Amino acid sequence: MTTFAETLKKEIARIARKELREEITALRKIAMSQRTDISALKKEVKSLQSSLKKLEKLRAAPSSSGSLTKPLPAVKPTPDTPGGKPGRKVMFTAERLKAQRARLGFTQEQMGQLLGVSSLSIWKWESGGASPRAARVPEILGRIAMGKREALSLIEQHAA
Repeated sequence: MTTFAETLKKEIARIARKELREEITALRKIAMSQRTDISALKKEVKSLQSSLKKLEKLRAAPSSSGSLTKPLPAVKPTPDTPGGKPGRKVMFTAERLKAQRARLGFTQEQMGQLLGVSSLSIWKWESGGASPRAARVPEILGRIAMGKREALSLIEQHAA
C-alpha cells in the first residue's frame, strides 16, 4: 500500500515534469531561431569579407600598363549570346561547351586560349565540377558561338 506522502511526491514530480516540458520546448524554439540568425550573420560576414578582399585587390592592383595579362577583345553579339535576340536567355551548360569544342575541333588547351582560361578550367567546366563566373558567361557564350576560322584568328591574336 502506498502512503499519502509517496503519492504526493509522485504527483508533484509529474506536475513539475509537465511544466518543465513546456518551458524547455519554448527554450528550444528560441535556441533554434538564434542558431538560424547566427548562421545568417556568419554568411553575411563571409560575403562582406570576400567583397572587402576584392576591393582591396582592385585598389592594390597595378595600373593597366603594368598588367601581365592582356585584356580580351570585345565580342560582338551573335544570335547565341545574350543580347543577340531580345527576350531569349542563353545559359551556359557543360554539354554546350563540350559540343561547341567538338564542333570547332579544338583541344581543351585551344579552347582555354580562346576563352582566356586554363585547360584545367575547361576540363572542370565540361565535367560539371565547376562553372565560370557569372560575369564571364556572356563573353564565353559569344566566343564558343564563333566559327572555326574566326576562333583560330582570335587565338593567334591573343597569343601574339
